[in-house]
Amino acid sequence: MTDARSLRIRELNDAFRKTLSGGKAFFTPGVSGRGVAFSTVALAAAQAFTDFTVDNDPHGEHDFGSLLIADEKLIWKIDYYDLSLDYGSKDPADPAQTTRVMTIMLADEY
Repeated sequence: MTDARSLRIRELNDAFRKTLSGGKAFFTPGVSGRGVAFSTVALAAAQAFTDFTVDNDPHGEHDFGSLLIADEKLIWKIDYYDLSLDYGSKDPADPAQTTRVMTIMLADEY
């Protein structure tokens, strides 16, 4: 069962992932090395991702996903940092003290 804190984190993660507002997004060298078109498709796929299950989202926070783009398996994940990006966030449910960072990577870069 997902508690209220996890639901709040899920809401914030979904909003960030779909809009990139309130955080930063990065591609790993493997993804960016495949070119702008590939990276653009990968970002759009991560933003549109809805295939959350108990297996890939056990805490119900929508902070991880797996994609297949042009026969290439990719992973996206969201991490939580403090506002200065120096340390982990003390409370990912509080956007006033959290910067979300989404990384899109090739599965073999994980």
